[in-house]
Amino acid sequence: MLGTAFLVCLALAYVENLLFFSNLKEVFSNPSLAIMIIFVHNVLVISLIMVAMTFYVEFVLAFLPKRKYEYVVLEHPRLFAFVFTVMILVISVFRASTLLYGQVFVNTLALVLLVSVPNGLLEGYGIFQCIQKTLRRSMTMKDMVVIYSIFFVASLIEVGYIQFLSWISPK
Repeated sequence: MLGTAFLVCLALAYVENLLFFSNLKEVFSNPSLAIMIIFVHNVLVISLIMVAMTFYVEFVLAFLPKRKYEYVVLEHPRLFAFVFTVMILVISVFRASTLLYGQVFVNTLALVLLVSVPNGLLEGYGIFQCIQKTLRRSMTMKDMVVIYSIFFVASLIEVGYIQFLSWISPK
């Protein structure tokens, strides 16, 4: 069941990515549409993470013997959640740099990092909470609402920031 849910979310994320990145300029010309699309994008990503982590936990508990290495992630969920969150944020910065400049330029990475810090911290906190609560098997409906709300606020900030930058940039 989890595998099917993961494949459905993965297929939706793929279609959404194709549509979003092929129509990027048009999406950001309408702020309401941009907020909705970015929120849907974030919900798909966090749902994929949640389903994948749930599958991992259930797999480990059901099929792996409790020895030294098999349960290391489950025994240290905060550390794993932190490392995984940092990895996702680094990949996101590279992706943002690629979208802005067509490729990654090392000398502009500091600017991209500076620009994306507020939103990155907010989204990073949401990712961290999702992974940690899923690995601890303590995710509740309230936690999911809070996590999805974090990503809604992050989409508002992201679109607001992009609108502000387009407003102050010379035409």
